[in-house]
Amino acid sequence: MPLQQGSARARQRTVLLVGIAVLLAALVLAVVLASLLTHGRHEVSPTMLKWMDRGTTKNLQEVILGRCYNYITAQHPELGDKDCLKIWESLKDAFVYKNPCNITPEDYQPLMELASHPIPCNKSLFWSKTGDLVHRYTKSNQNFLTLEDTLLGYMADRVSWCGDPSAPGINYESCPKRNECETNPGSVFWKMASKMFAEAACGVVQVMLNGSVEAGAFRSSSIFGSVEIFNLDPDKVTEVHIWLMQNIGGPQSESCSGQSIQRLINILEERNFKIICEDNYRPVQLLQCVHSPDHADCRLCTNSS
Repeated sequence: MPLQQGSARARQRTVLLVGIAVLLAALVLAVVLASLLTHGRHEVSPTMLKWMDRGTTKNLQEVILGRCYNYITAQHPELGDKDCLKIWESLKDAFVYKNPCNITPEDYQPLMELASHPIPCNKSLFWSKTGDLVHRYTKSNQNFLTLEDTLLGYMADRVSWCGDPSAPGINYESCPKRNECETNPGSVFWKMASKMFAEAACGVVQVMLNGSVEAGAFRSSSIFGSVEIFNLDPDKVTEVHIWLMQNIGGPQSESCSGQSIQRLINILEERNFKIICEDNYRPVQLLQCVHSPDHADCRLCTNSS
């Protein structure tokens, strides 16, 4: 009997060891299969690609959601039906785990549809090289809207984002500049948003340009010169008013009769727009003078009749 009991225990141990070995083999196989299935999309890499521009804004999700809720509740409650969570998810899906030099307009299409809203006629204000001034003006005069005053532009203004094919899928260290690759997340986003903003414009539209830029106020390579100007609809837009603003104290590099402005006017006339150009549009110049009230340019401005 003792011999039989010993052999029975040995068989039990053998069966147990075999079972453990089979279980371990199954676990190893499962890990290998999972690695093969996710390889290339969620592959963990100790280093990400290094680009020339700043990386993704820290706490991007909180920034986007906070701006979205502020816009639709405090600033524009008529847009309260917008779903900020869906808007964030569609933005994230456009770039997370993707090559930051291989972003397409299709990646952003769901976001554009979710965040778009009507732009009232006569309110669209375009700009180039006048960012600080134009946004000071729209904050003081609610009759005009820049792209950055729309929901899309407000959420994305001065923030950055890009993905990476390796985990965690977002690059917080660096993102590609336009001269590194044009199909980067920022460039594709702003081109699409600018195109949609221009297409929505109706009535009289305004454009604020910088007459103190040595290279010329109108640049064909700018977003306004390459995207927005060609997506204005002549059947919806009645006039284009150009405000050519020079810095207080100069330099006065260009006026409405300048070479680049004449090139802009020719492009607009070929597209059957009526154009008015005004040097140093008075309401904006008065805003400039808030920061330099004693300058000679401002004294002339306030003494004019």
